[in-house]
Amino acid sequence: MPPKKSNTLTEAELRLMKILWRRGESAVTDLVAALPDSEPLAYNSVLTTIRILEQKGYVEHRQEGRAFIYRPCIAEQEASRSEVRNVLHRFFGNSPEQLVLSLLGDEDISTDELERLKDAIRAVEADKGSGE
Repeated sequence: MPPKKSNTLTEAELRLMKILWRRGESAVTDLVAALPDSEPLAYNSVLTTIRILEQKGYVEHRQEGRAFIYRPCIAEQEASRSEVRNVLHRFFGNSPEQLVLSLLGDEDISTDELERLKDAIRAVEADKGSGE
């Protein structure tokens, strides 16, 4: 039985998506050129990865001459939310509370970050009327 297809992004896929979100439409050669020198990928690797992204529904293409021009069809924020929902489901039993408690237990969280989280919680409470 073949492995189940995943709609989450691999590291290589995410690197290409970040370029597409930043640049917009791009040919494979543009994507190869936009990769940092410290993290190069061969043309064929980029082509394979971009085709996988198209199968997953993250990008679409149009033809311009002989080249395919790819563009994102999912916004970065939407992809980010989808990834968080996936982590929430897989590791935290769909409990936002457990996810937040896990993050709060991280020793690397700064006082400034904690204050911003408190502000965000207060803002959500105000939006929801503090009751729910």
